Amino acid sequence: MIPEERTDDPGSGEESARLQPAGSVREGCDPLAQTLRGRLQSRRAQVHQQINKELRMRTGAENLYRATSNAWVRETVALELSYVNSSLQLLKEELEELNGSAEGDRPAGEGVSVPMIPLGLKETKELDWSTPLRELISGHFGEDSASYEAEIRELEDLRQVWGTEAQLVPAPQAIRTPSRGEAGLELLMAYYNQLCFLDARFIAPTRNLGLLFQWYDSLTGVPAQQRALAFEKGSVLFNIGALYTQIGARQDRSCPEGTRRAIEAFQRAAGAFSLLRENFSRAPSPDMSPASLSMLERLMTAQAQECIFEGLLLPSTEAPQGCLAQLRLAQEAAQVAAEYRLVHQTMAQPPVRDYVPFPWTTLVRVKAEYFRALAHYHAAAVLCDSPPAEVDCPALSQAFLGLPATPGPPGAAPQEQEGRRMLGKAHLKRAILGQEEALRLHAVCRALRSVDLLQAVLAQALRRSLARYSELDREDDFLEATEAPDIPPKTQQKPEIRAPSFSRVKVTDIFHRLGPLSVFSAKNCWRLVGPVHVTRGEAGFGLTLRGDAPVLIAAVIPGGPAAAAGLREGDYIVSLNGRPCKWWKHAEVVAQLKGVGDEGASLQVVTLLPRAEPPSTGEHRPALGALLRGQKECGRGPPAPGRASPRPLLGWSRKAKRGKTRGRLSPHP
Repeated sequence: MIPEERTDDPGSGEESARLQPAGSVREGCDPLAQTLRGRLQSRRAQVHQQINKELRMRTGAENLYRATSNAWVRETVALELSYVNSSLQLLKEELEELNGSAEGDRPAGEGVSVPMIPLGLKETKELDWSTPLRELISGHFGEDSASYEAEIRELEDLRQVWGTEAQLVPAPQAIRTPSRGEAGLELLMAYYNQLCFLDARFIAPTRNLGLLFQWYDSLTGVPAQQRALAFEKGSVLFNIGALYTQIGARQDRSCPEGTRRAIEAFQRAAGAFSLLRENFSRAPSPDMSPASLSMLERLMTAQAQECIFEGLLLPSTEAPQGCLAQLRLAQEAAQVAAEYRLVHQTMAQPPVRDYVPFPWTTLVRVKAEYFRALAHYHAAAVLCDSPPAEVDCPALSQAFLGLPATPGPPGAAPQEQEGRRMLGKAHLKRAILGQEEALRLHAVCRALRSVDLLQAVLAQALRRSLARYSELDREDDFLEATEAPDIPPKTQQKPEIRAPSFSRVKVTDIFHRLGPLSVFSAKNCWRLVGPVHVTRGEAGFGLTLRGDAPVLIAAVIPGGPAAAAGLREGDYIVSLNGRPCKWWKHAEVVAQLKGVGDEGASLQVVTLLPRAEPPSTGEHRPALGALLRGQKECGRGPPAPGRASPRPLLGWSRKAKRGKTRGRLSPHP
């Protein structure tokens, strides 16, 4: 944790010199911390320069990849892009670590544990929403697109905060990747929820926005393009899952709270990849293919299972002690090893093996060997450290330790104690062989050799097993024990695949002024009728209203005032006496109609048209935008804003629903 530095630090640049005179020392500063702070700032500047260099190299390689049709050149450029992307990920990881060192938000006491595999985020380029949205607002909705400049700019700013690649400066909010915490998740989820609103409002079954969404593959760095908004949503959902993996990998798993957070993060990551795999089938990039997403889902589940095992190693008063504790550890370790073996099998299958990073594959194999060895070590502890009365259980002996199913009486004979010792040696031998194999695999991969923490964990486990084996070994052991059986995997807490909780991020539809989504969307065609003057008759207005936002004319009495004015069943009331009421509740409209006198009320209604019928342009049915602009010129305000419901819009596409929208959008009071 870095104490607060002086503003006259020589390494902090000219700006600090302008803020405070040279030689002055801010009260409460540690002068020794200033040197470290200056080195951090200098290293940040170097990292930013390297990132900009890699970005320029990627741009050139990308242009060559698009321009050439030679297969050999494209393969070479794709390899270069993969290398550049890996370099960018490493540089950004280093930059995030430097920022974390300055902020002092890292855990104070991190225990020695096996490192996890975090996933890098997909990157994208700037996107111009203004042109297609203006065309849709003016063309389909009949509104003045100039009056929606603020909404369009808000949408662009929401994407610009975390999505662009231009301004890489030391400010935390200016780097491309979101902060690895709850704030970054909320930012991504807020943008994803807005994309769901955009999908429901502006996307028609036969037409897209005309935008070209471009994202870089997280594993290979090759750019992928698609005009479907679902690609944008899928990429953001992928980044949500990737951000969960980074949050889980950063937790301090030497304490119960850190272990719990890591388990939750990896479960959420697995849920994000599962949701993406189930809803996005036409993937333009390898990292979002069904095979890759299935591999990532299994990898995150295995890492959550590993965190569960690590939680059992922490001291706890509720955990079982003695033989049962060692037995459960052996089973849980075997379960973790089985999960990682399954992950390795998935990584070894084409086409995943062609682009999954080699350090990932090696680390998964290392973990499979390491945890299988741990299972044998704890099985040996059950045999050698537990009292005979606890070990001589028929079910325990037969199922887990390979002992005969009918042991002798509690007062075990010397040869039976000797049998347990020899079988314990056999389990320790398999543990030593597995840990040596894990160290060998670790030495093969250059990237893993630089992870000193992983080597320390493996070496510590091997030394512990060798020391235990030497305690059991005797000079007169001329006969080797039989091969120790495998430990059957079993867990009492299987990880749950949990989808990200989008409902906890409350957002308001940016384009709510266009009206409720049930009616005013690109999936529907409509025409505006009115203003229509309706007088009150002896039995009222002669119509029945139903629903909220907008209120629906459910029935019209033949021969009544409403029928005479031209109102029809199925019309939606959008204006009452010159006041826009698209977002009004049923009770509000009824109260306004009851309050009018004998002069009656002036209504504007919207009639939905069949898909094949274009909107009418008759004289008495003018365009919706023109009439609403006329209301604004008369000094009438815009409709009240609607708010998003707690329930998220998670589907890639939704069919338009007519009628009530209760539960999805609620009108502003």
